[in-house]
Amino acid sequence: MFIAMNRFKVTTGNEGIFEKMWFDREIHIDRVPGFVAFHLLRGPAGEGHVLYSTHTLWQDRAAFEAWTRSPEFHAAHRNAGAGVALTLGHPDFEGFEIIQEVLPAEPVAA
Repeated sequence: MFIAMNRFKVTTGNEGIFEKMWFDREIHIDRVPGFVAFHLLRGPAGEGHVLYSTHTLWQDRAAFEAWTRSPEFHAAHRNAGAGVALTLGHPDFEGFEIIQEVLPAEPVAA
């Protein structure tokens, strides 16, 4: 498994606009082979910003890399960077190979 993360420093006061942009965007990633899950994470506030991260889970690094070359990737990112700047710079990318996974011994109740 592979985790791909982008960290965004969203300028204070723009959190709602940033979140709405993610909620309203067309989803293309869910149709790509090897895709497992997507999460939008809100983190702590810093000086002049709130930290956000996107976290995608893939079957392997090759599936993630294929996504970055796919028409779905280009469609999902077609308007990236358009409009008012909501972040302090470009996102920081981090990719991780999962080398150990521990799951609950008992199924988690819903």
